[in-house]
Amino acid sequence: MMRRGSRQALAIAGTTAIALAGLLGQSSYASAKTHDVHMTAVESDIVIDGGGEKYAAWTFNGTMPGPVVRVTEGDTINFTLTNPATNKNPHAMDFHAAEVDFLKNYKSVNTGETISYTFVAKKPGIFFYHCGAPPMIQHIARGMFGAIIVDPKDASALPKADREYVLVQSEYFKNPGDVQAMFDRKFDGMMFNGGIFKYHPFVTGGGKLDAKPGERVRIYFVNAGPNEFSSFHPIGEIWDNVYESGNPANKLTGVQTYVVGPGSAATFDVVVESAGAYPLVTHSLTGALRGAIAVLVASPDAKPSTNLMPMVPWELPAKK
Repeated sequence: MMRRGSRQALAIAGTTAIALAGLLGQSSYASAKTHDVHMTAVESDIVIDGGGEKYAAWTFNGTMPGPVVRVTEGDTINFTLTNPATNKNPHAMDFHAAEVDFLKNYKSVNTGETISYTFVAKKPGIFFYHCGAPPMIQHIARGMFGAIIVDPKDASALPKADREYVLVQSEYFKNPGDVQAMFDRKFDGMMFNGGIFKYHPFVTGGGKLDAKPGERVRIYFVNAGPNEFSSFHPIGEIWDNVYESGNPANKLTGVQTYVVGPGSAATFDVVVESAGAYPLVTHSLTGALRGAIAVLVASPDAKPSTNLMPMVPWELPAKK
């Protein structure tokens, strides 16, 4: 029989262990949330530049990139992908933020079918998601990709950002049916968020990224590829911090240019001291000069930013 003193000692020890676990950040995900994320594969033409050029895209939810998914470390995602019978091709979903069985969860979904699976976002950061149906290179090149942000459960793990943007780099192929050109790396342009010079206000139809001088601007950057590396650089500035894969533990300071490979991602912080224009580019110039330039315009009059992927004129809804 256990004595009263022994029971009290065990109770005190248990309470102390729980308290220490909380202090050390080892508590269970008691406050974690569950998110139901539904996406639909949509095969449709989309406009990719200010001249109205259309691209025969395959997308998630009709946009290239697909919608930004944002959760917190420890959250559960119940994901469902629907491939309507009106489509012509199988599609799939591969979340780089997930740790699940590839064969069971990332398999191709035929037209008229749906797949669902669940995963826990165990690691913080910025991650790539994409279609994994064969040929994967074509499904990515045609627009089936996006970003998922997993915020750290410790809100103080990263400095507070005044503005946040998501940029997804990808290659543009004029003939998206030419898979051999994709294997041969014969891309015709480079895009940020599904547009050529989408955030370049000095090019017809281009928008911009806004900020005020002195604000900390956070760029969640994903390289969708399918093939080319990005050498991400802020012209006229220096990255104050870079976090590989967006994980707070992977911190670099005072970085001029950072390489992000296909299928990878990083978080970039910059504090612009003075008003002016600061192009964010891939310093692989064959990509930058063919579309991968996003201009960050710092102005005291900058309006608040609420959209992680700001609209540009050619995407705005038609006036009634």
